[in-house]
Amino acid sequence: MPAGTLYRGREGMWSWVAHRVTGVLIFFFLFVHVLDTALVRVSPEDYDKVVATYKTPIVSLLEYGLVAAILFHALNGLRIIAVDYWTQGPRYQKQMLWTVVGLWFLLMVGAIYPVLGHAARVLWGN
Repeated sequence: MPAGTLYRGREGMWSWVAHRVTGVLIFFFLFVHVLDTALVRVSPEDYDKVVATYKTPIVSLLEYGLVAAILFHALNGLRIIAVDYWTQGPRYQKQMLWTVVGLWFLLMVGAIYPVLGHAARVLWGN
C-alpha cells in the first residue's frame, strides 16, 4: 500500500486527528478514574465527595462526551483495521469513514436519554 493511502484527502486527515484526540481523552479519563478509585483507600470521606460530584449535570454532560469519544474511537478503529487488512479497504476507506460517522451519530442520538436523562431530571424535574 503506498504511503498516505489511508489518510488521503481532508476526511482522512480529520479522521486521523479525531482518532488521536479521542485516544488521548480516553487515556486521560482512565488516568483520573484510577486516581479517584485509589482515593477510597486513602480517604473514604473524600472519595464519597468525589463520587457525589459525579451525579451533577455538568459531569453527566462530560460522560456523554466520554461516550462520544469511546464510540468514535472504537468505530474508527474498526475502519482502520478494515483498511489495513481488507484488500479492498483502501479503495473504500472514504465510504467506510462516512459509514462510521453516520453510525456514530445514530448511536449518539440513542445515548442521549440513557446518559443525560438523570441530568435532565435534576435540572427540570420529572
